[in-house]
Amino acid sequence: MNFILWLIMGGIIGWLASIVMRTDAQQGIFLNIIVGIVGAFIGGLIFTGGSINNAGLSLYSFLVSLLGAIVLLAIVNLVRRGSVR
Repeated sequence: MNFILWLIMGGIIGWLASIVMRTDAQQGIFLNIIVGIVGAFIGGLIFTGGSINNAGLSLYSFLVSLLGAIVLLAIVNLVRRGSVR
């Protein structure tokens, strides 16, 4: 059951991050899910001192995951284009 929740939340977080970074037209649902899950991992490492998945499903964990996904997309844009959009 947790795996399905990860996929759903990853898709939502990845989609919102792609809207913020203006890469929504370039990404499909699969890439949104990957960006959301990897972004949650990055956000957990950055904002919670290296521990992940200890807050459960809360507004704080959602915002940390969203910020991590935005950071991930900014890094990808920086590598691809040489500048953050």
